[in-house]
Amino acid sequence: MPHIDFEIKAKCPDPQRIREILRSNNADFKGTDHQIDTYFRAPGGRLKLRQGNIENALIFYNRPNQADPKQTEVFLYKFEPSSELKDLLCNALDVLVTVKKKREIYYIDNVKFHIDTLESLGTFVEIEAIDTTGSISTGKLLEQCWHYMKVFGIRREDLIDCSYSDMLMQQNHGPSATT
Repeated sequence: MPHIDFEIKAKCPDPQRIREILRSNNADFKGTDHQIDTYFRAPGGRLKLRQGNIENALIFYNRPNQADPKQTEVFLYKFEPSSELKDLLCNALDVLVTVKKKREIYYIDNVKFHIDTLESLGTFVEIEAIDTTGSISTGKLLEQCWHYMKVFGIRREDLIDCSYSDMLMQQNHGPSATT
């Protein structure tokens, strides 16, 4: 069963300020995850295997590349850590890129926040207003996303319009890598 979220990703020049804002808003800190996301070639959308010490999931999602809050349809299959699923996927599908990151995970109600650090790309903040039950309107999710952008002082010019995978492929192979 898919769920819907509205999300943004932005450059984060001052992660400590974001941490302080989250603490002052009584965010629930879930921990720091060291994640490896392996992206596979899919005919539509994005397919990735996330392996971490907190989150492990096979994730398929459709999301437009745009800077402003974007609606995403997410299919999520959580699993216990094992190399078998990765081996199966790597043998069956073409690997596009592997993204390694340190991710701090916070929640306020249904809104999930990440402070991500990627060695070759820098530090980013993500806001995901999530509806897993079908009980929150898309208007409310979008409103939550805009609200926290304002709370964090995220400027439009700091917004990122693509995924980390796109950024790494472009960095490694130039502009034609994402087409």
